[in-house]
Amino acid sequence: MYDAEHGLKALFIAGLDGDTISYRGFLTELTRHLRGYLRKRIPRMQDDVEDLIQEILLAVHNARHTYKSDQPLTSWIHAIARYKLVDFFRWRVRNDALNDPIEDHTEILSVCEDEPADARRDIGKLLAQLPIKQKMSIMYVKLQGLSVVEAARLTGLSESAVKVSVHRGLKALAARVRGDE
Repeated sequence: MYDAEHGLKALFIAGLDGDTISYRGFLTELTRHLRGYLRKRIPRMQDDVEDLIQEILLAVHNARHTYKSDQPLTSWIHAIARYKLVDFFRWRVRNDALNDPIEDHTEILSVCEDEPADARRDIGKLLAQLPIKQKMSIMYVKLQGLSVVEAARLTGLSESAVKVSVHRGLKALAARVRGDE
């Protein structure tokens, strides 16, 4: 049986070190891994799986310099995949005029095998109440540990806007947790 974490990580690290054959192997294995990952999460939307895979592969490639080798690679990839799923559902809601709010898909978007389900659900509910700039800034900087510069690049915001969004978002979350609303 193929161990995704170790196999993908070995190929990815070698690819980052300049081994183009390993990087190509990484992308091939990652495509297989993502196909299974997405088919489990969106079983009724199989026609969209290949498009999502391409989006995720591009995002992984563009963000490869942000990966920290002491962290699990599959968790990092799954976080990127979940963000792409959020974008996909937003696009579907907007463009297909679906009446199915994205909040109904939290079980798909928040699944991560290596986090406690209760904490994940609580954090997801709290973050869902924030404006998107604050939510994404907190997710990138505080939950994923990216720098403000990296978060600014990924969100398209200025560095100061990311800092302000994190500060205001955390302040709003603290007020909600205390019940100060």
